[in-house]
Amino acid sequence: MRDSAEVITLADGELHFWRDFFSADEAVSLFAKLRGETGWEQSHIRIAGRQIVIPRLNAWYGDRSADYSYSGVRLTTLPWTETLLNVKNRVESATHISFNSALVNLYRNEKDSVDWHSDDERELGNGPQVASVSLGETRCFELRRRNDHRQRFKLELPGGSLLLMGGTIQHHWQHRVAKEKHPCGERVNITFRWVHNSRCD
Repeated sequence: MRDSAEVITLADGELHFWRDFFSADEAVSLFAKLRGETGWEQSHIRIAGRQIVIPRLNAWYGDRSADYSYSGVRLTTLPWTETLLNVKNRVESATHISFNSALVNLYRNEKDSVDWHSDDERELGNGPQVASVSLGETRCFELRRRNDHRQRFKLELPGGSLLLMGGTIQHHWQHRVAKEKHPCGERVNITFRWVHNSRCD
C-alpha cells in the first residue's frame, strides 16, 4: 500500500519508493514473461534535426485512445497483455492512481540507457504522475534539477521495485538511466502514465 512506501521529498516534487514491491519469485517470473511476450521495437528519435536510434528496445501499451509521442516519435499503441494488466492493477492499488498506458523498455546491457529528460509531454497533462516498475538488473536512477544541475539525487532501482514520481517533479527535475562502466544483465522497466486525449477526456 502507499503508506508502506519510503517517501523521498525533493524541492518541488516527491518520490514514493517500494523497494520490494514484488517478491523475488514474482519479479523473476514477470521479467521472463515480459521479456518473451513484449512486442519490442527500436525507435528513432529526432534531436537537433537528426534521427538517432535510441540505445534500448521499447514498446507502448495502453487503452485504444492512449496515443503518445516523444522527441518526434509516435509510438504504435499495442493492446494490453494479461501480464501488463495484472501489473497495472497492482500498481494502481498501491498508488491509488489510475493509468491508461505503459511504456515498456528493455535495457539489454550496460550500453543501453536513457538520457536526461522529463515526462512532461502535452498529452500527459499538468503534474503527471509516473509509476516505474523495475525488473531484472539493478540500475542507477538519477535526477537533476532543471535550473540548477548541481542539485542531484541518485537511487538504485532493484528488480521488483516500484517508484512513483509525484508532485510537480516532472516540471522541475530531469531524470536518466546512464550507461554503466561495468557489465550489466538485462533490465525491463515499465512506466505507467495517464495520457489525456480529446477523444476520451
